[in-house]
Amino acid sequence: MSNPAGHPLYQEDLRRILKADLPWEALDGCSLLISGATGLIGSCLVDALMTRGGSRVIALGRSREKARGRFAGWWDNGDFQFLQHDITAPLSLPNPVDYVIHLASATHPLAYATDPIGTIEANVAGTRNLLECAVGARRFLFASSNEIYGENRGDVELFDESYMGHIDCNALRAGYPESKRCGEALCQAYIRQKGVDAVIARLTRSYGPTLLRSDTKALSQFLWKGLAGEDIVLKSDGSQLYSYTYAADAVAGLLTVLLKGESGAAYNVSEESFDIPLREMAKLVADAAGTHVVFDLPERTEAAGFSKVTKARLDGSRLRALGWKAAVAPEEGIRRTLAILKSL
Repeated sequence: MSNPAGHPLYQEDLRRILKADLPWEALDGCSLLISGATGLIGSCLVDALMTRGGSRVIALGRSREKARGRFAGWWDNGDFQFLQHDITAPLSLPNPVDYVIHLASATHPLAYATDPIGTIEANVAGTRNLLECAVGARRFLFASSNEIYGENRGDVELFDESYMGHIDCNALRAGYPESKRCGEALCQAYIRQKGVDAVIARLTRSYGPTLLRSDTKALSQFLWKGLAGEDIVLKSDGSQLYSYTYAADAVAGLLTVLLKGESGAAYNVSEESFDIPLREMAKLVADAAGTHVVFDLPERTEAAGFSKVTKARLDGSRLRALGWKAAVAPEEGIRRTLAILKSL
């Protein structure tokens, strides 16, 4: 898989994460188990922690080959370990860990549509298995999603952490948001029943140079089309208004929740000033890539995985109160992403 680690823009991203005003000393001498370590957010988090040093990173994933390519620079580092495992199966660790960060999940429409059972299992059974590893640990961080809010009822402009909109649970597409809701409920259950110190970070639609080729989210497809010099294909009118977060900003948000969040609380990792309609995001990619935006209807299987939500803007004030601040606006984020991926 592509490895952006040596690119100067990506190194700049990592330095920005590590300059965040956080109690970094809480990680000194500690071990961190990270599921979904080779994913969009997980790989950037691993790079940031390994660049900082001072702690031991146990990267959890299903493919050793993929991990070895992605983390070639860390593979022989004594503070890095890769653990091959499918999180839907119980996990027994030889030694206890200090922090457990659960990022593994199917996060794109084609996965929801073609493997709905696996999508649910990763978010429910996987979360429980990782929570078991966190019994006795300092803290468990669950990466949840803006999708748990469901559809906007039309009564608010921004979703705060207490908002709940409608989700049609009797639909194929419901597997992802409903299982993420269940994952959050499991966190609360483990807090009460087993004394786990758990926090929840609700991520928005994320993008960046750690993007996976298999990702079928709309923005991800825009970026791959742009890199190939092809027109950007919109499979709707593009009026959907969403929150977006650059990967490095998302990682800084996760670390803020991990190190400063209140036990049991959920935090939106979102900057409202970066919210943008889908068609405008498509145009940013097309302009940066020197191509055009065209419209095309999706085929049936693909459409089954699409979100029906047309307006989902998150209120990030709770996380900003802890000192987090998103630094990379969409225009800059698209430019950086394309520049780094193009070099690979």
